[in-house]
Amino acid sequence: MSASARTLEPAPPVAPRIAGAMPSVAWLIVLAAFILLWPFGDRFAAWAMVYPRAWYVPAAAWIGAFTKWLVNEASFGVFTFTEMTRFMAAIIELPYRVALGLVSTGLTSGQGSGAVQHLPPLSWVAVTGLATLLGWRLGGWRLAALAGLCFVYLAVFGQWTSAMVTLASIMVAVPLGVAGGLLLGIAAHRWPRLERALTPLLDLMQTIPVFAYLVPILILFGFGPTSAVVATLIYAMPPMTRITALALRGVASEMVDLGNMVGCTRRQMTWKVMVPSARESLMVGVNQVIMLSLNMVIIASMIGAGGLGFDVLAALRRLDIGAGLEAGFAIVALAIALDRLSQAAALRSGAPPARGGWLSRNGYLAGALAFVVLTALVGLLVPAVQVYPKEAFVSTGSFWSEVVRFININFFDTLEAIKNAVLLNVLVPAKRLLVGLPWLGVAGLLAFAGWRLGRWRLALLAGALSLLIAATGQWEKAMITVYLCGVSVVFAALIGIPVGILAAERDRLWRGVQVVIDTLQTLPSFVYLMPAVMLFRVGDFTAMLAVVAYSVAPAIRYTALGLQKVDPRVVEAGRAMGCTRWQLLTRIKLKLALPEIMLGINQTIMFALSMLVITALVGTRDLGQEVYIALTKADVGRGLVAGLAVAFIAIIADRLIAAGVARTKRRLGLT
Repeated sequence: MSASARTLEPAPPVAPRIAGAMPSVAWLIVLAAFILLWPFGDRFAAWAMVYPRAWYVPAAAWIGAFTKWLVNEASFGVFTFTEMTRFMAAIIELPYRVALGLVSTGLTSGQGSGAVQHLPPLSWVAVTGLATLLGWRLGGWRLAALAGLCFVYLAVFGQWTSAMVTLASIMVAVPLGVAGGLLLGIAAHRWPRLERALTPLLDLMQTIPVFAYLVPILILFGFGPTSAVVATLIYAMPPMTRITALALRGVASEMVDLGNMVGCTRRQMTWKVMVPSARESLMVGVNQVIMLSLNMVIIASMIGAGGLGFDVLAALRRLDIGAGLEAGFAIVALAIALDRLSQAAALRSGAPPARGGWLSRNGYLAGALAFVVLTALVGLLVPAVQVYPKEAFVSTGSFWSEVVRFININFFDTLEAIKNAVLLNVLVPAKRLLVGLPWLGVAGLLAFAGWRLGRWRLALLAGALSLLIAATGQWEKAMITVYLCGVSVVFAALIGIPVGILAAERDRLWRGVQVVIDTLQTLPSFVYLMPAVMLFRVGDFTAMLAVVAYSVAPAIRYTALGLQKVDPRVVEAGRAMGCTRWQLLTRIKLKLALPEIMLGINQTIMFALSMLVITALVGTRDLGQEVYIALTKADVGRGLVAGLAVAFIAIIADRLIAAGVARTKRRLGLT
C-alpha cells in the first residue's frame, strides 16, 4: 500500500474510546479527591470518614445466640446436636487412642495415675528404624539417613515423648484429611454445581484464622486432643480437595476414552482409571495435608492437643528461650522427616508394582515387622533399647539462652536503634495513614479496582466485603491488619524478588536456595516468632520480623520460577537485537515473568495474613488480637466476626491480584 493511500484512510475513531474511558476517569477523580480531602471530611460528611456506631450490625451477638441455641436446644428428635458432636468426637478419639498407644503410651487400662500398662509402645529404636527403612524404600540411602537422624535427634534431645504425642495426632488427622479431601474433590469434579458451592466455603476455611474456629470447636467437641484433630482437619482438608479436583481435571482424555471403550462404570472410571492416573498430583496433596497438620500442632495445643506444641507454647509464655528453641527444633526435625518422606512417596507413586510371591512383593513390610518384633524382645532385656535413657540426654537450652543473653547485652543499643528507626520512619507513619483513611473512600477505591480488573462481579465482591468489615465494627482493626500485612509484604518482596532473580539463572545457587525455602516452609509459624521475641521483645516491629521471615519463601520461589519459564527464544531474540544483560532482565524477562511474580506476591499476602494472627501473642492490636481475646474468653461470635474480617481481606486481595494476573497475561499474549 502506498503512502498516499495510507494517508487517505480514515483515522480510527477517538470519540468512542474517550467516551468509554470517561466513567472510569470520573470515578477515579472523585475517589482520589475524596481520599485526599479526608482530613476535612468531618466538617461535611462525618459518616463517610468513620462508620457510625449506630449503623453497626450485631453479627457477633447473633452468632453467639445461634451457638447457644445449637448447643443447648437444637435437636434431631432422637438425639440433640450436642450429642451428635460428642458421638463424632468419640469416633475420632478411638483411632487416636490406638495411635497414641502404638507410639507413646502402650496398651493400658485405667486412667490417670491408676493406669496399668499391659504392653509397651513401639520402642524409640523401632520407630527410628521404621522411618529409616521407609526412607530407604522411597529415596535411597540419603533419605534413609535424613529420616533416621531426624528421629534420633528427637530421642537424644529428650523430645521423644512429646514428639510421639504429636505424631499420634498426625497419624489420625492426615488419613482423615486425605480421605475427606479426596472424596470432596471427586464429588466436586463429578458435579460442577457442587464445586461452585464448595469454592467459597474452601476459601473461608483456608483464610479464616485457626483461632477463630477453635472456640466453636471447643464448645461443640469439648477440650482435648479430639478437638485438636477436628481443628486440624478443617485447616488441612481444603488443599487436598482443591488438588484432587484439579488433578482429576488434568487426567489425559486418552485415559478417559480408554476407560469408556472397555465399558467402565462411573465408579470404575473414578477409582480404576482417573484416581490412579492422577496419583502423582494426589500425593502432592497428601504432602500438603501433612505439612499443614504439623503447622497446627502449637495452635491445637491451646485446646488440649499436648505434645511438642504445648512445650513450645509453655516455653514462650515463660520466655524460656532454650526450652522453646529445643521444642521448636524438634517440630522442625519431625516436619522435615515427614515432608521429605511424603515428597519421595509422590515421586514414586507411578512406579510399577513388584512381581513374584508375597515375600518378594512385600519384602520391606516383612523386614519392618521382623525388626519391630526383634526390638521389642531386645527391649525387654535392655531397657535403653525400649526407652532412650535420660542420663544420655543432650541439651542445648542453656547454650541458646546464653547466646540470646550475650546478644542482648552487647548489641542492645544497636538492635534498639534499628527497631526505633523502622518504627518511627516506616511503621508508625504507615499505620497513621491507613487508620486515618475514610472507610467509604477505601471501599470505593477497592470496588473501582475490581471494576477495572474484573468488571461488575469483582467490583461488587470487593465493595460488599469492605462494607461488611465496616458494618461489623472491625474497620479500624482491619486497617491495622492491612498496615502490618502491607509493610511486611513490601519487605518480603524487597528481599524475595532480588534473591529469586539472582538464583534463577545460577543452578547451584538455586539448588541451595530451594533447600533453604523448602526448610522455611516446613517450619511451624511459632518457630519464627520466638527469635524475634528474644531479640526485640513484643510489639509491631517484632510481629513484622516474624511475618517477613514466614512469608518471604513464596516471593523467592515464584520469582525464580517465573524467570526460568521465560521462553529462551525470546531471550535469544533480545540478544540478537543487541540488548545488554540489564536490558534483557528489565525489559524482557521481568515483564514476561510478571504474572508469576504477582502470584508470588499473592501467596506472600496469604502467608502474611495467616502469620499475623499468630503474632497476636506478642502484643499487636489488630484483628489477630481480637481473635485471640475471643479465644481466651470463649466468645464465639467475637472470634468468628474478627476471623471473617481477616478472611474478607484475604479474599479481596486474592481476587484482585488474580484478575490482575489474568489481565497481564492477556496483555503479554501469554494466554
